[in-house]
Amino acid sequence: MDKHQYTRLSFLSICVGSIALVFAISRCSISFFDYSLQKLEFSFPESELRRSFYNAGDENRAVDSRDVVSQQILSVRSRNATLRSKPEKKNKLNRRRTVEVGLSKARASIREAASSNRNATLFSVDLPNAQVYRNPSALSQSYLEMEKRFKVYVYEEGEPPLVHDGPCKSVYAVEGRFIMEMEKSRTKFRTYDPDQAHVYFLPFSVTWLVSYLYEYNFDVEPLRTFASDYIRLISSKHPFWNRTSGADHFMLACHDWGPLTSKANEDLFNKSIRVMCNANSSEGFNPAKDATLPEIKLYGGEVHPQLRLSKTLMTSPRPHLAFFAGGVHGPVRPILLDHWKQRDPDMPVFEYLPKHLNYYDFMRSSKFCFCPSGYEVASPRLIEAIYSECIPVILSVNFVLPFSDILRWETFSVQVDVSEIPRLKEILTSISDEKYQSLKRNLRYVRRHFELNDPPKRYDAFHMTLHSIWLRRLNLRLT
Repeated sequence: MDKHQYTRLSFLSICVGSIALVFAISRCSISFFDYSLQKLEFSFPESELRRSFYNAGDENRAVDSRDVVSQQILSVRSRNATLRSKPEKKNKLNRRRTVEVGLSKARASIREAASSNRNATLFSVDLPNAQVYRNPSALSQSYLEMEKRFKVYVYEEGEPPLVHDGPCKSVYAVEGRFIMEMEKSRTKFRTYDPDQAHVYFLPFSVTWLVSYLYEYNFDVEPLRTFASDYIRLISSKHPFWNRTSGADHFMLACHDWGPLTSKANEDLFNKSIRVMCNANSSEGFNPAKDATLPEIKLYGGEVHPQLRLSKTLMTSPRPHLAFFAGGVHGPVRPILLDHWKQRDPDMPVFEYLPKHLNYYDFMRSSKFCFCPSGYEVASPRLIEAIYSECIPVILSVNFVLPFSDILRWETFSVQVDVSEIPRLKEILTSISDEKYQSLKRNLRYVRRHFELNDPPKRYDAFHMTLHSIWLRRLNLRLT
């Protein structure tokens, strides 16, 4: 081979090699680009990716040079979003299923405890006075299940003071105290995951609605409007209300107008759990789904000093048989005052107590305290009688007593039909001293269920109220 032939052959080899190299690089680039379409997300806005141009009056589309790429990327994103949403939906369903399975296990455990004495030792520690409970074994197991499982989701919509706030002193203090405790992050019963919740709390205060919206013209429509708007807000923003028509939601109110406010929404009134001080069965209160809230009056956020548990209170003499002082309103009090107002020195009964006399001194020095209904069935007098260890004599019609599905009120109070008011002294004097002492011991014992503690203690008013809600979510009776 001469020199010129060798040079031509070398040049031809270089050309062929270059062409092969360019072809290989091109194939690699195309493969890499295809891979990028499937795996990578680009940083330019999606609005840019969707950009296209249309000729006026022409159905044919003139596509941007990047439009094909854009459509492929959007298709990949759509598939990825679908794949991501499926596990998320599955996790939500699994969490809801776990909630229901847990409730089923709790029901089975409580029913077993109710029909046996297998945890008698346990409830004798937590509930040493079994006499005052309808089924102490079932209550003990139910309370343990509540502590183990119960979760409450608190809606965050709304602004104070109408929402997320409430009175923490005076007559309706229990309303604000409950909201405050549920809003605290330290309570183990609150969950921030709605899919793990057993119930959903509507944290508005009826007392503050009255204070800020009522104009003293007997028109409660502004209260109902607020409640209706609030439910419309949470039902449109979240799926939970519509899922059960509010059956696993609850509102709480100690103000007398709690029931009136709840009429703002038909499902709220008929299906939701309403926790009310004003628990009047003749006005729609349904003990199967609603719960009675004890009306606890606090002075400056605390129990009145004369009603605090002390040795002096426990040993104070009781020279009076019975006592009452209060205004004439409602259907029951006029009957009581007509028959007993300042008629018998053994039973001091006043319409209004003279200013030189002390109300709590009379309660502490009387064996029995009359607790008649006023305009509404509930009154803080009932809890004050418990605190002062003055046996409550309940004179009421259609009043569902607090925690009556748990407590045997006949073991620490006397319930007298309104028609028997003329015979009150005869009824009370027929109670033997042994019976009276038993009533008083039991009354002293149940006091802890009607106390508001900071922080809350096991089996106190806050926890007993939660337990009432827990039972209604379980749809279970312990009797």
